[in-house]
Amino acid sequence: MYFTFAWRYFKAKKSANAINIIAWVTTGVIAFATCCQVLVLSVFNGFEDLVKSLYSSFYTDLKIIPAAGKTFQLTAAQRKQINDQPYISGTSSVVQEKALLQNGDIQTVVNLKGVDDNFKNISGVYQKITAGTYALGDADDAGMVIGYGLQNAASVSVNPAFSPDILTVILPKRAANSSDPTASVSEGNVAANAVFSIQQDFDNNYAITNLAFMQQQMALAPDELTAIEIKLKPGAQLEKSQAALQELLPPSLKVQSRYQQNMSLYNTMRMEKWAIYAVLTLILIIAAFNMVSSLTMLVLEKKKDINILQSMGASRLVVQKIFLSEGLLLGLLGAAVGIAMATLICLLQVKFHLIKLQGGSFLIDYFPVKLILSDFLLVGGTAALIALLASVVPAFKAARQPLELR
Repeated sequence: MYFTFAWRYFKAKKSANAINIIAWVTTGVIAFATCCQVLVLSVFNGFEDLVKSLYSSFYTDLKIIPAAGKTFQLTAAQRKQINDQPYISGTSSVVQEKALLQNGDIQTVVNLKGVDDNFKNISGVYQKITAGTYALGDADDAGMVIGYGLQNAASVSVNPAFSPDILTVILPKRAANSSDPTASVSEGNVAANAVFSIQQDFDNNYAITNLAFMQQQMALAPDELTAIEIKLKPGAQLEKSQAALQELLPPSLKVQSRYQQNMSLYNTMRMEKWAIYAVLTLILIIAAFNMVSSLTMLVLEKKKDINILQSMGASRLVVQKIFLSEGLLLGLLGAAVGIAMATLICLLQVKFHLIKLQGGSFLIDYFPVKLILSDFLLVGGTAALIALLASVVPAFKAARQPLELR
């Protein structure tokens, strides 16, 4: 009933054109703001999915690391227990450390990652090779797969027509106690066999070699590791698998999910997304001021109608609900139009890639978008709430209007 009155008041011709104009302007501003909110949230969703897909090529589903310190050891029985879990597809032993990479007179710092033979089955790096052949060698004849950015920084050539460049790697020794600084580091040679390209953060900082070489150079025990990386079976639930695996391990070890391995990135993306959403919500708040003006003028316009309703027995609460419904109607109408516009734009962007990214240096040349139902509910709910709050004062004034019959 209340919305019936609200709809009739909305579409009825007013004695002053300004009331109609302000009402339509208010609806238009709400539509614009909600359209922008859905578009921005959808673009952030698209970029988040893109970044996750890129990072999933480097970060595995789960990772076991020491709770304190840099290295740990597991018994053969513990390793077998991990590998036998029904939700685990495969594991890879890892030793990772920062190293100095030298190519002649050129030096650069690198995150050097020593991995076992199963690494190519659990990581996407193997599928991201852009030049050369994935070959990591062994402890005495080590090979390296280097990031594209590091290749350029160190002037490394990877050409199958020529012998691979031999690079020098300087690593710290874990158990070095000598006062001689040169005894606390090791120096080894590796052959640059391949180049991978995933994302700038990885391409500029990481190189991969074999596990035995890293353990030898750093004077580690054969079973001493810095991490175990794990790939889950298709359909396995990440959080449940993480919790189940943590129960198997001693307190000295902890299990990280893919998102926890790079928490700062995902937190930053979420903060940026909601900060933009909050800024765009200010447009809705500005529209609320127009709504207050529109409803206040409508209350004055419908003064006689209010008196008639009161004379027919309508309580103050009924009158108040009618004008609250009027404000809610403006908000919902604007939100529906804005969401419909944003949905249409997003669908066109998905199909035709209408809006391009500038610069040409990214992996894709258009803005990615992803529509999520929760975003629609959030934006529509926000618009409805702000419209309802903006209606409170005019509705209260309408309900407190004294009865005057002439």
